[in-house]
Amino acid sequence: MVHSRLPVMNSDVRGSFPSERAPLAGATILQIIPELDAGGAERTTVDVAAALAAAGARALVATEGGRLIGELQAKGGIWLPFPAASKNPLVMAVNVGRLARLCRREGVQIVHARSRAPAWVALGAARRVKLPFVTTYHGSYSGRTGVKVLYNSVMARGDIVIANSHYTADLIHTLHLDQAGDRVRVIHRGTDLTQFTPAAVLPSRVEALRRAWGVAPHERVVLLAARLTGWKGQRVLIEAASLMRDRGVTDIAIVLAGDPQGRIAYERELDALIAARGLQAIVHRVGHCADMPAAFRAASVVAVPSVEPEAFGRSAVEAQALGTPVVVSDLGAVPETVLAPPEVPPSQRTGWRVPPGDAVALADALTEALSLGASARDAMTRRGRAHVEAHFSLEGMVGDTLAVYADLIARQLASGEGVT
Repeated sequence: MVHSRLPVMNSDVRGSFPSERAPLAGATILQIIPELDAGGAERTTVDVAAALAAAGARALVATEGGRLIGELQAKGGIWLPFPAASKNPLVMAVNVGRLARLCRREGVQIVHARSRAPAWVALGAARRVKLPFVTTYHGSYSGRTGVKVLYNSVMARGDIVIANSHYTADLIHTLHLDQAGDRVRVIHRGTDLTQFTPAAVLPSRVEALRRAWGVAPHERVVLLAARLTGWKGQRVLIEAASLMRDRGVTDIAIVLAGDPQGRIAYERELDALIAARGLQAIVHRVGHCADMPAAFRAASVVAVPSVEPEAFGRSAVEAQALGTPVVVSDLGAVPETVLAPPEVPPSQRTGWRVPPGDAVALADALTEALSLGASARDAMTRRGRAHVEAHFSLEGMVGDTLAVYADLIARQLASGEGVT
């Protein structure tokens, strides 16, 4: 497991969310994100807003819109339509004043940015009205040129910088130590274990999803749940599927569940590769999946074959919560979520780690996972669930995040500063 070399603020409040109710009751916290569509940052925004509302706070979200707006509002969050997705420097400059006025009007006490372009806007607005500024470094942001590093550095300029993994904290240390200093706190992405649990997923949901995917009753599903983009590793999984087919593993269905997000050329490339390998009957591109608990429950094994570093690895955590074995690339933060040799003995593994981009190793691990006997699979299911409960619960994540807010509000009150 990767451990951060950056000085990281210790957190001993995991699971302490109820104790934060009093400090946050009546507080107004604003999160800003480009859009509320599918994704880890978007899901976390909604989860934290729900926790704030439950704690008696006003949970504002400034964003352009998206498919999660309805859920945000149903859980007590307040949507403030705002052009947060713009990367146009002139629009961003105007947005600083617009957001500052919004903060004054709504009595905002903390601004929390979850993406780079709106983070620059939020930083300017927060400094203008003297508000605490929080960032969450959600991604392994691309680019190592001076200009791009400077652009990315806004995510390390918060009064508190939340890293969603130890890998991310190491990345901040490497690229932005001057900006972040000792203000980094590692808070892993949390999973709602009331939804991502086998008991909560009715068999009818699983059966309906398998029918929608066109999977035959006897076929075992190998699932890759990720948007269609090259670094998520769809090509590697297709090559691994070809190898498995050639070895005689024929009762499988490879399901690529993810939104192409307009990447038409990549869709065509994947379809051409599937046809070239003769896998049209095995590989299913099914688009966006709204019922991920049922998807992970429907799978016999979940693959996370990323070829570039992931900043966290939500699919691996959610699959383990539902008792599904996982095979992941040994890259980025995903290894933090999966116990595997040599870190633990084989008898304690919760999944497999393979070299990124290695179709042979991926095929070997998937085949081994599919070959587990009933007792071995049951034991891995129990280990995986216990691992997630101990380290990646939603309760722990929101408790730690709300503790950050409560601490900053206490500092703000002590200093006598506030919205002007």
